[in-house]
Amino acid sequence: MNYLTEPLDPKHDRGNFSCGKELLDNYFWTQAKQDVKRKLSACFVLIEKETTRISGYYTLSSNSISNNLIPESFKKRLPNSYYSIPTILIGRLAVGKDFQGKGIGKLLLIDSLKRCFDSSTSIGAFAVIVDPIDKDAERFYSKYGFVKLVDSGKMFLPMKTIEELFA
Repeated sequence: MNYLTEPLDPKHDRGNFSCGKELLDNYFWTQAKQDVKRKLSACFVLIEKETTRISGYYTLSSNSISNNLIPESFKKRLPNSYYSIPTILIGRLAVGKDFQGKGIGKLLLIDSLKRCFDSSTSIGAFAVIVDPIDKDAERFYSKYGFVKLVDSGKMFLPMKTIEELFA
């Protein structure tokens, strides 16, 4: 199959999408469009070129985390004067039920990381942050190098690591 990533648009049929996780489905059906309109997040959909059916989506937004949450091995590269570190948040990432187990999650993650890296050349961002919805999501992100942040449940991947993927 050939896929294309596009910003969420009214032409996309969100009602026929379901990933099986109520929180992610409800967000996509009822709130994603409004969040995009209000500039609270950017939402991107992965569609099959032939059918324009949505196979997955993710959201990105600006974020920051406390310097105290950064693991010591990464903190030594940061100036002490920063109490809050600029990051980009992948707020949601979901794969439609019919597309699960086909590598779509990996495609969505790579696409989102590329967008984050490209943005970081214009706007400062030290890392990409995720807040896994459950243990399955945590395992997924761990598989791609995300590191748990102390006492938060969040995970991060430094922009330097992402840069190595796309350099």
